[in-house]
Amino acid sequence: MKFFGSSVALGVAVLGTVLWSQGTAGNAAGVFPYQDDAAVARGEVIYQDNCASCHGDQLQGEANWRERDEEGYLPAPPHNASGHTWHHADQQLLTITRKGTAALVGNGYRSRMEGYEDVLSEADLLAVFAYIKSTWPAEVIARHNEINKQAEN
Repeated sequence: MKFFGSSVALGVAVLGTVLWSQGTAGNAAGVFPYQDDAAVARGEVIYQDNCASCHGDQLQGEANWRERDEEGYLPAPPHNASGHTWHHADQQLLTITRKGTAALVGNGYRSRMEGYEDVLSEADLLAVFAYIKSTWPAEVIARHNEINKQAEN
């Protein structure tokens, strides 16, 4: 009976560890469903309709996106692997997109990136970022997943 009790306890501990590690791995990847083909396809359509006019139809961003224009604004950055989108955790990207860059940065910061919380639903935003993330090379996705993991801690 003692052996049976120890075996059950060990089994529960192993199962708990497996379930915990799977949950952690899922969270480390973030909240963008970039491996869901339907979400990615839907996100591409939403991106083209709402984001491509500034960020480019191929995610390439505007020219000279790191240099302020004559009015003092930074051009729209690319969302492909050459940009800095993947340098930010999912929740920060969602906040920037919901509220707009100026609202997030504050202190009089000026940006043409307006908030989309009254334009796109949460599901739409997740789909757009699923599309964006799905285009990144595996090594960039891995680095972005690590950023998400660090943001959770």
